[in-house]
Amino acid sequence: MNRREFLQAGAAGLALTTVGGYAAEFADQKPKRVGLIGPGWYGKADLFRLIQVAPVEVVSLCDVDKQMLANAAEMVSTRQKSKKKPRTYGDYREMLKEKDLDIVLIATPDHWHALTMIAAVESGADVYCQKPISVDIVEGQAMLAAARKHNRIVQVGTQRRSTPHLMEARDRVLKQGKLGKIGLVEIYCYYHMRATGNPPDTTPPDYLDYEMWTGPAPMRPYNKLCHPRSWRAFMEYGNGIIGDMCIHMLDMVRWMLDLGWPKRVSSSGGILVDKNSKANISDTQEATFDFGDLQVVWQHRTWGDPPDPEYQWGATFYGEKGTLKASVMSYDYKPIKGGAVHKDVTFELEQYPEDKTEKDLEKHVAPAIRVHMKDFLSAIASRGKPVADIEQGYISTTSCILANLSMKLGRSLTWDPQAGRIANDDEANRLLWRAYRSPWVHPEGSNA
Repeated sequence: MNRREFLQAGAAGLALTTVGGYAAEFADQKPKRVGLIGPGWYGKADLFRLIQVAPVEVVSLCDVDKQMLANAAEMVSTRQKSKKKPRTYGDYREMLKEKDLDIVLIATPDHWHALTMIAAVESGADVYCQKPISVDIVEGQAMLAAARKHNRIVQVGTQRRSTPHLMEARDRVLKQGKLGKIGLVEIYCYYHMRATGNPPDTTPPDYLDYEMWTGPAPMRPYNKLCHPRSWRAFMEYGNGIIGDMCIHMLDMVRWMLDLGWPKRVSSSGGILVDKNSKANISDTQEATFDFGDLQVVWQHRTWGDPPDPEYQWGATFYGEKGTLKASVMSYDYKPIKGGAVHKDVTFELEQYPEDKTEKDLEKHVAPAIRVHMKDFLSAIASRGKPVADIEQGYISTTSCILANLSMKLGRSLTWDPQAGRIANDDEANRLLWRAYRSPWVHPEGSNA
């Protein structure tokens, strides 16, 4: 197979057939009623891709930021076919109390994922939940249990599993054994994405319910870094860059290589360079996910130059017969013998012209979100598991949280999947959940 045949064969199964602007398999369906909790940056990106592929009716939006909520409602009315403006809520419990939603999308800050997702499945909705699924491990266990108890479909927003050029790389390189035995995969992020400022604390803006925004997380003085988007600068609301970026690449590797749980996780790092920022997440961290005869090694660094400017966030698979580099933008297959193959992301801007002008949209990710939404809808129809089922999200999220716990404790951790605990380490097991701020109650009860 030459390079041209290779690419044509890989792309053949990925074409998106449309009818009336929708994906063909959903075009004749009765519109599903949709609600979105957290219509900020990625919430709208997810919602508008869903609107592009299926006839849905967005009936409810929820956010604690009145300005963001009003703007999102206006945008939805221009994007959905009915042109109706959705109902708006400041409290997700009031939205879900209606029990009239088929699908709930969750795109809140990470510290709100568990309570909103569990409430959504309890209300009878199927859920699309952004990654990572949780900020602590026990939250993730409760979320998985709730999805199974209520027989709900839950797709996690780890859309590398639905990225067309990465699906091609998996099927045409890895599944066909072109790399031979793989002993090491490096995953990495060298983006300068950590907040570097140290702005003063202030009074929250009057349009933001900061008490509700904080929810179960520890109460910090309001700072403009918290909202919107820069909340990832603080461990109170997430798990740092390893919880934000590593989960995507670890999950991608697990999917590509059919991996389950790592046997051991170890990590080291900290704030080694940028000590002046208000951010309290690490600026440098390494983690090893030990799968036995395969080592998956993560590194992030928010300073200095990347080793390869073309692959600043991605994965490198090292095999005895060649190397595969994979990212959201492209892949490069370089066999030891034979010709190399390079494939770039396909943007689909002509098929979906709204992508051209949508504010802050990651245009290169839009095709992946569309495929991910199609997979979600197909799973809803069949009541089968989607490609990024909640259990897969739980495994990838937990693995990344274990890395942070390892860095904190200064030792490697051995995970027991059957027991859902760290083996022979009482001190580490006491860190499997975070205390919730009153009056919010952890999904597993009190924090004693």
